[in-house]
Amino acid sequence: MSDQSVSSLLELAVATARETGRMLIDKRPVGGPDVVQTKSSATDIVTQMDQSAERLIRERIGAVRPYDAFLGEEEGSSTGTSEIRWVIDPIDGTVNYLYDLPDWAVSIAAEINGETVVGVVEIPRRGETYTAVKGRGAFLNGMPLRCSGESTLAQALVATGFGYARERRVHQAKVLTGVLPNVRDIRRGGACSVDLCAVAAGRVDGYYERGVQAWDIAAGRLLVTEAGGRIEGLDGAAPGPEFTIAAGADLFGPLHDLLAGLDPAQDGEG
Repeated sequence: MSDQSVSSLLELAVATARETGRMLIDKRPVGGPDVVQTKSSATDIVTQMDQSAERLIRERIGAVRPYDAFLGEEEGSSTGTSEIRWVIDPIDGTVNYLYDLPDWAVSIAAEINGETVVGVVEIPRRGETYTAVKGRGAFLNGMPLRCSGESTLAQALVATGFGYARERRVHQAKVLTGVLPNVRDIRRGGACSVDLCAVAAGRVDGYYERGVQAWDIAAGRLLVTEAGGRIEGLDGAAPGPEFTIAAGADLFGPLHDLLAGLDPAQDGEG
């Protein structure tokens, strides 16, 4: 696609993410949204607002681009006849949203033939819009971003997240006890896309987590790489459900090696 066409994808993603964020704030029920179902466990909450947000995103983008495909957390995948697929997480950080904590986001990415070319993460409660276009850099409210230049683990502030299943959490706690003595400190925000934005902005030096899905990282992955960072799995694998590590270029290697020695890509109490 031409630069102008990619720019139009970015404009559509930004407008849609902002509208969705406003809707989620305006229509959030007092006392918390009604829980309509659960997924992997009772703590993995799916709300009516989550589903409404995804429908809104698909409707707004589909009205402009009716031939594109979608992959979303709530409604799964749909096929299209164009070269473009939209990967969307309508509310990343659903539990934060439920409890009215600010760190939840609307994440929208556009792929062309499988390659992410546009990423937008809207954090409505913070008034922050993160954007990236492949080859053009990463931005926060129009200001350019750069990952941290930190290279020393002992001085690194590292974000992480935890799964929902008890067995996974047990092992993640063990991994955490191996990481914590070797870094400056740990942060747990509760939304993968927000954590990846923090890496891109240099607000944290690194991030790791097991269990994130394509919709969690699609936009944030582009933000990190366009801000000069690296995001991968273990031993050069692609980031994804097995394991994801993101950091500034100088810290990625030391953080990866620390984590690899802790056998983090497993579940169970073993």
